[in-house]
Amino acid sequence: MSSCSKETKNSAKYGHLRPSTSRPLECNLTGTALLTSPYYNKGSAFPPDERREFKLHGLLPPNVQPLESQVKRAYEQYSSCQDALTKNTFMTSLKDQNIVLYYKLIQNHLKEMFGIIYTPTEGEAIQNFSRLFRRPEGCFLNILDQGRVHDDLAQWGSPDAIDYIVVSDGEEILGIGDQGVGAVLISVAKLVLTTLCAGIHPSRTLPVVLDCGTDNKQLLDDELYLGLQRPRVRGKIYDEFVDRFVQAAHELYPRAYIHFEDFGLINAKRILDKYRPEIACFNDDIQGTGCITLAAIMSGLHVSGVELTEMRVVVFGSGTAGIGIADQIRDAVAVETGNSKEDAVKQIWCIDKPGLLLKSQSEELTRGQKPYARDDRDWQEKEGGDLLSVVRRVEPHVLIGTSTCPKAFTEEIVKEMATHVERPIILPLSNPTRLHEANPQDLYTWTKGKVLVATGSPSPPVEYDGKQYKVAECNNSTAFPGIGLGAILSHSRLLSDGMLVAAIKVIADQSPALQDPNKGLVPDITDVREISVHVAIAVIKQAVEEGLAREDEIPDEDGELEEWVREQMWEPRYRQLIRA
Repeated sequence: MSSCSKETKNSAKYGHLRPSTSRPLECNLTGTALLTSPYYNKGSAFPPDERREFKLHGLLPPNVQPLESQVKRAYEQYSSCQDALTKNTFMTSLKDQNIVLYYKLIQNHLKEMFGIIYTPTEGEAIQNFSRLFRRPEGCFLNILDQGRVHDDLAQWGSPDAIDYIVVSDGEEILGIGDQGVGAVLISVAKLVLTTLCAGIHPSRTLPVVLDCGTDNKQLLDDELYLGLQRPRVRGKIYDEFVDRFVQAAHELYPRAYIHFEDFGLINAKRILDKYRPEIACFNDDIQGTGCITLAAIMSGLHVSGVELTEMRVVVFGSGTAGIGIADQIRDAVAVETGNSKEDAVKQIWCIDKPGLLLKSQSEELTRGQKPYARDDRDWQEKEGGDLLSVVRRVEPHVLIGTSTCPKAFTEEIVKEMATHVERPIILPLSNPTRLHEANPQDLYTWTKGKVLVATGSPSPPVEYDGKQYKVAECNNSTAFPGIGLGAILSHSRLLSDGMLVAAIKVIADQSPALQDPNKGLVPDITDVREISVHVAIAVIKQAVEEGLAREDEIPDEDGELEEWVREQMWEPRYRQLIRA
């Protein structure tokens, strides 16, 4: 069925839905006010009747041009920018002018522009936030003015106006560390991805930064820095600040799903653990990374013929990402087997800077690391706790790198792993590329083409013994937007382990490697929007099954449910404007 026929069918059946995208768009703006609103502005694409109705004659050149012509012009302007940061700034400016054109341009050039609107270039923009600042976007909450949190959040509309909130305190941004108030840009960037990848309405999202100060000396000494120029506030006052935000957001926008982003190692997991039993919330650094990694593992296990319940996993690098992946593996094994999480942990060995996590290190371990600490008695007077020793003794099926230690997966370690399992699954996930624990070409050479690989950054295809192998990227954007879409459309009370596992299975089932083992373990980012539809459907169905869904009109039949989901996904196309 063509997209046009789907729109017509959906319009008749589901056009009454609150986030419907097929009916005309009501607008109460006219003249220059309309042209300066990025959500309503069509620029040169305003048709004659709308120019007349909304008093735009004399404010636009006379030639009416379609969106396709605008995209061509914008791409020429984009291409004339000399470097990545200038391109990022151009795209930010375009977004401030015309939201449909912005997303359509990216959609048409997704592979080329992804690294400009997100990592790595967005990291550079965040570092330069106070110097590139032109106009504010999002909600800025101040830890020294906690009494204003509720009122400041209340400025963003009625209780049903916001579906998706991304919030960051800026302590650990994209591998570049503490960026203070500049973290608002990571909240903005994540929300761009939710719209681009899953059709979440850009007008129904809210980026938030919790400004707690900064421990970044460069920012503290910069007279142009726009955030609180004082060391980070921690402890009880910090916890009260986060709680004020969560409670106010939940009270003001009861339908909103809260996405925590780039919180520091000490705070990320404990905040998620505190609020996850209370509200629908998500941490992409922990759960998003875990979901896409587990999807890669599951497709790799399918190729290698190993059951999830039988696999042994070594995680090298037990920070937020590594423990997040370990948690997701643990939870999935528990869900699939019906066993306890304590039993599932026995399949996972975690290594950090001191070596294998052991119970005797309890005082130095984080809250997230402690469940994975092994009994010292099992390792006394035996092999050490270094990576090679652990691989030699554990004989893992899966080796995951989240250490930021480049080349840590040496030839000796990889060959040792390959002597014990037929198809070793090796995932060097540290970003950027220069921090990968191994080069994919080396992995294929050392294992004689047997390895199954996915990396944390884009990698070119690898050739070995006359064959070409596609190296998949474990990109969280294949997971978190669809999960969020499912949660908000179902109006789920919580985001459960079962809902995440349902999403993971869908992503794994879309793996190109299931058809050809020489292809990627997870789908390519260019297919993400269609994948997000099916991820959302799986999440919604699981929410219904667990009694968590609060939306009344969810269809029972699969085909109807798909239409229902698609009708509520925003697309970068101009809708007819009518007077409000």
